[in-house]
Amino acid sequence: MAKEIFCSKSATFTTVLPIIYQDSDLVAISKPHGLLVHRSRIAKDVSEVALQLLRDQLGQPVYPAHRIDRKTGGVLLFALSSPVLTALQTQFMNNEVEKRYLAIVRGHTEDKGEIDYPLRRDDGKLQEAFTEYQTLERAELPVSFGKHPTSRYSLVAVKPRTGRQHQIRKHFNHIRHPIIGDRPHGCNKQNRLFKERWQMETMLLHAESLRFTHPVTQQKILVEASLQTEFCRMMNLMGWKYETAK
Repeated sequence: MAKEIFCSKSATFTTVLPIIYQDSDLVAISKPHGLLVHRSRIAKDVSEVALQLLRDQLGQPVYPAHRIDRKTGGVLLFALSSPVLTALQTQFMNNEVEKRYLAIVRGHTEDKGEIDYPLRRDDGKLQEAFTEYQTLERAELPVSFGKHPTSRYSLVAVKPRTGRQHQIRKHFNHIRHPIIGDRPHGCNKQNRLFKERWQMETMLLHAESLRFTHPVTQQKILVEASLQTEFCRMMNLMGWKYETAK
């Protein structure tokens, strides 16, 4: 049965960052697509990043417990002290944090799948990488693409079991179902189609939720982020309805 789409309001980087969880030890935001987590030498021209914006918003130091790509929107978790940061990072390093993403990809994917494909680091070293996915929806639009009279897409729920850089993006490119809007791991022709026909340039990858153990209280925590505006627009284009998973 189709579910309703829950969307967050569009946010510009000069507005208050949307806080989706907060206590005395932790805070999580729904990071807008296109916002860097922290300053980087490869993006020296960027004046606003999530770390500084949230620090100024709360009036206290914050420490990112993990990273998500600049072009990815969704759950971003911060610690409010160094000891809590260390404990959270240990959970991430030990793959004890359950991460769930949503992605819109090219083509019709299998009902479910496992991608066990090692990825190479910048220094050339290969690392094991494992991703599970489940297909939630499929669509076929009456838009010709290349030699095909229609264009096919899938909505997938993704659970990376390891935490390699750009893992989800590289893995779906590997199985020939690249994420729409992904550069450089996606399909340039599809990206151009979405830009020219639907004025869409966002990478359609959303960090939907994190499940982890609270480092102080030891309670199980689930933090979820609603879909953002452009992702919702593309969901509506496909004729899909979806409710954030519980």
